[in-house]
Order: sequence, then C-alpha cells, then structure tokens
Amino acid sequence: MTKPEENQQPDFEQELEELETGLRLLKERYAQVQRDQQQKAQWQQEIKNLKENKNQTPEIKAELKRLERELEALEINLESQLFSWKSLNRPFWQAVRFGGLGIIIGWVLKSSIG
Repeated sequence: MTKPEENQQPDFEQELEELETGLRLLKERYAQVQRDQQQKAQWQQEIKNLKENKNQTPEIKAELKRLERELEALEINLESQLFSWKSLNRPFWQAVRFGGLGIIIGWVLKSSIG
C-alpha cells in the first residue's frame, strides 16, 4: 500500500522544477530588458545629438535613419517580450474550466428552483 505523501513527491518536484525554470527565464528576461533600456537611452541620446548637429551631411542623415530604425525595432522587442501567449496558457484554461463549472452549477440551480 502506498502512502499519499509518496504520490505527491514527484508532483511537488516537477512543480518545483517548473517554478525554478520560470524564475530563471524571468531573471534572464529582466536582464535583457535592462540592457535594452540602456541601449535605448544611448541611441536616443545619439539621435538627439545628430539632430542638433548643424551640418547635416548625407552620412549623418544615414546614421540618423539607421539609429531610428534600430530604436524602433528595440522598442517593439521590449513591448513584445513583456507579453506572450504562452504566459496566458494556464490562466486561460483555468478560466475556461472554472467558468464552465460556474455556468453548469448555475444552470443546475436554476433548473432545480424553477
């Protein structure tokens, strides 16, 4: 006969591993966001300096356009990585499960009363 505590051990270890993996990924993402924000601030300063330059040579204009494109791509990356569909997977299915359960319970209660 197995004890219930023995059955819970592998589940706990798996949950703990998933939690550690999630924490590691969150730390990596946080470090990436910090680096990207520093890069963004640096490029914004360079763009400002280039725009203030009185002598707008073709090279300066090309550099300005390149920095603006890279800054735009960086901003998109910052925004897109903060939100992902994978992060909504578990909450979505919990909402479906418990929402459906609530609808069924409500339907049963209504039909038994009326």
